[in-house]
Formats: sequence, structure tokens, C-alpha cells
Amino acid sequence: MKKKSTILVVVLTIIFGVGAATVNNDKLFEITKNIEIFTKIYRELNTYYVDDIDPSTLMKTGIDAMLSSLDPYTNYFSETQIENWRYMTEGKYEGIGARINTISGKMTITEVYENCPAQESGLQAGDVILTIDGKSTENLKNDDVSMFLKGVPGTKVTLKIQRPGTPDTKDYEITRSEIKMSNTPYAGMINDEVGYISLVTFTQNAAKNVEHELRKLKLAHPGMKGVILDLRDNGGGLLNEAVDIVNIFEPANTEVVSTRGRVVEWDKSFKTRNSPVDADIPLVVLVNRHSASASEIVSGAIQDLDRGVIIGQRSFGKGLVQQTKETGYNSKVKITISKYYIPSGRCIQAVSYKNGEPVDIPDSQRNKFKTRNGRTVLDGGGITPDIKIDLHSNDAAIKSLIDSFLIFKFCVAYAENHPKVEDPKTYKFTDFDAFMKFIETSAYPYVTETESKLNELENTAKTEEYLADIKDEIIAARNKVQQEKKDILMKHKDDLQRYITKTLVTRYFYQKGKIINGIQNDEEVDAAVKLFQDPGRYRKILSGKG
Repeated sequence: MKKKSTILVVVLTIIFGVGAATVNNDKLFEITKNIEIFTKIYRELNTYYVDDIDPSTLMKTGIDAMLSSLDPYTNYFSETQIENWRYMTEGKYEGIGARINTISGKMTITEVYENCPAQESGLQAGDVILTIDGKSTENLKNDDVSMFLKGVPGTKVTLKIQRPGTPDTKDYEITRSEIKMSNTPYAGMINDEVGYISLVTFTQNAAKNVEHELRKLKLAHPGMKGVILDLRDNGGGLLNEAVDIVNIFEPANTEVVSTRGRVVEWDKSFKTRNSPVDADIPLVVLVNRHSASASEIVSGAIQDLDRGVIIGQRSFGKGLVQQTKETGYNSKVKITISKYYIPSGRCIQAVSYKNGEPVDIPDSQRNKFKTRNGRTVLDGGGITPDIKIDLHSNDAAIKSLIDSFLIFKFCVAYAENHPKVEDPKTYKFTDFDAFMKFIETSAYPYVTETESKLNELENTAKTEEYLADIKDEIIAARNKVQQEKKDILMKHKDDLQRYITKTLVTRYFYQKGKIINGIQNDEEVDAAVKLFQDPGRYRKILSGKG
């Protein structure tokens, strides 16, 4: 028995690496047993299952299911998915330069990027891709379509396009190129005293670009009294860029973040290395629920070091470190190996998930930590802003319009009769009656709790044969609910008009235009400007007395 255990340790050490040698024999036995079971099931299915099985698809399904029991960021990437890594790390990929989503079962272009092949070929947001090089897109997933559109620069791809409002289809032959996306698409002045820099991803040279924009603003506006760093909707990226961005505002040798995990030898501390560009200028960092990972390291470190004020909504809560391992045949597995800890000692990682999304936990269940000035901050669920701005776009009624692409569909239809606007800075959508008429004729997906109860009542009444007696009352109640749903949309008229405006401006003026337009009517930006106009309040917040 002892000999068998020794052999087992040797075999598993070879399979799993030197770390397996430290695992006790009981765990080694369980690993061996379950691998053997898995292999036998795979073999039996492949031999006897009634239909033909694609071995790669079957195995990937098994791997994905295994990894899904861990966290949302430990993933397996097959050979066909590897190309996506280039954009996440370098800010570039090779393709046509368009964003694709499935809308009403059709593969639809939702955004084209400026100065990229899709835009130069005349494609527009709203165009439906029917075929790619003659292959139908029906029943394809977004990732599959993305894979077909990407390719070596200089190669061509032919798309059959159905444009909304026209009965005919048209073929577009597009030459792929290297798509380079700017990580700082816009920087400028909000007014004579407040600068603004948008950072949309932490790809290569993110810190260098932020530094360049800040220096430019300071040189052109020597009286600048504050700067806004906008990290909203920034899902993160490279850790070293996050550290270097904090270094723009903090002196050398300041710890920004540390990583701790199961393998102690891999634990690291990341500190600033250079002299700051400006360690004194008042700073506001904007975050929202889509600000994640590196965005949370920057905003969290700025908050922990009391270097600036955070404004917006609680951030996403991704404080995990992944490392990519080769698994052969040009495939990889991305494994969570440690967690991020910012200067106060807290971890920003959400502690639980539902459907791959972090679940908010009440502040009473989060651990308390102290900033450099002694302010209390919390762990376990992202960065909580110093000044919270509640956005109505999170309300169920508005969210349903966004998630179902109804606002996008309206903008596509509206643009047919309004092919251009003059100035992204001043444009504002005001034809709200047209939007309401569009919603009335569309399948509005928002279902109130009252509607659900009415449906239950109708079904019960039908079963118990009382429906005829109360049918008129149910119809009256439904009509009243429909009116109340209209009233909800009217209540959020200003928010909806802002969202429609941004969607239309993105169509006409792309990402830069969207930002220029958005900051003109932006609650978080307005809050930052007001804060800079009140230096006493700014200092009180950072001292813990605000």
C-alpha cells in the first residue's frame, strides 16, 4: 500500500507539477480517481452515444463547466479564441473595426470605429450581416462572427448587408487591417479651470498617454485648478499601467497594490518608480458599476492615499489576478492565482456572484479599513465613491429599454430621416414624442409586478371559469398599468433624451464625439466641477470631515 501511494505521488507530481507533492495522499487519490472516471465517461460517450460527437466541443463543454464552478475569470480559451487576447493587452486587433451584437435574432452592427475598414467601406450602426464570405450568420454566436471578421491585415472579407429601411441587400468587400484603438480618446477643458481626461482601457501606453494629456492641459491652461480622470465603463487591463497612472499623481516609492495568493513566492508589491507629474493638483476620479480591475486599483489607491475624491457609483468589484498558462495546441487557460490588495489593506473583490455578476453585500457585512488620513473605507465589493450619484439608467424600466436594444433600434430608425447633425458638442435630441410613438408600436419588454399578478389572475380565473365575470375589470386594470408605464418613461424623460443623444452622436461622430457630447450634460462631471469650486469641501472630504 505504501509503495502504491508513493507511485501515486510520483505520477501526480509529473502531471500537476511540484506543487502536487505537498498535497496529502487522500487528496491525491481523489484527483486520480476522478480523472479516471472522467476519462472513462468521455470514452464511453464517444463510443456509444446515439449521435456523432465532436470531441473538441464535448471536451470544451466539460472544461467550461468545471471552471464555471470557480470564479467568472478562470477561463479556457481554445485556438479559435486566442486572437481576442491581443486587444485586451495591446489595444489592437486585426479585423474590420466594428462592434457586433445579436438583436432580435439577427447579427447586427451596433458601432463602427472611426478611420477603420468598416467605416471607410460605408457600413453603419444598424446594418444586419446576413452572410460572411457566403456563409450565413443565422444561428451563429457573437464570438463566431467576430472570429470570421478578424484576420490577417490585407486579406478581404465580403459581407452581405441588409440595411434597415431598404428592401435590397448589398455586398461589401472589406480589406482587413490592424485596428488600433486609442485608450485616451478625448482630453480637454470642461471650463477655464477644470481639465478632463477620458481613459477607456488600460492597454499599452495608457499611463504615458494620460501623462501626455495632463501635461498638455497644464501647459495650455496654467491656471487649471483641478482635473477629472474618467474611468467609467473602463473594464481594466494591464496592472503596470494602473500603477504608472497612480504615479502621475503620487511620489516615487508609494505602494499602489499588492498581490497575495496560495503560492507565497508569487506574492508581489507594486510601487511607483518615478517623480509625479503633479502631486498637488486637485483630482477627481469618476467610476461606475462597469469600472473594474485596473480601474478599481487606480480609483481605490487614489482613495486610500487620500490623493483625490471618487465620484459616481460603486465599482464592479474585480480584485482577482489571472495568469495565463499554455495548455498545448495553441490553447490557454486563464487561472486566478491571487487577489489585489490596495494601500489600506482591503481587497476590492466581490465575495459572491450570480450569473457571472458580482452580488452587492450590505456595508454592515464588509470589513473596515483606514485611509492614509484615517478615513474609513470598506472591502469586499468594489470601490464606494466619496460622492455617490444615483443614475436612473439603473431603474428597471430604463434598463429594459437599453438591454433589449429598443433605444438603439429607435436611433437607427430616427437616423434614416436625420442623416447628420452639425456639432457633437451642442447637439441634443428633443423629439421625445417620436420616441414614445416608437415604444408604443414596439414590444416593450418591461413587465411590472402588477402586470405579472394580472396575468396570474387571468389564468386562475380562466381555470376556475370566472374569466367572463371579471374580464372587463382585468382589461381596465391593464389599460391603467399601460398608462402608468408611459408615465414612468415621461418621469425619466431627461435621462432617456440624454441616452438617445449619446447613441445618435456615437453614430455620427464616433467615440470621441460621444464623450464630447456626454460631458456637456453629465451629473458626475457637474458634481466634480462644483467640488473644485469649493476647495474647502474638497479638503474636508479627504480629511474625513466632509
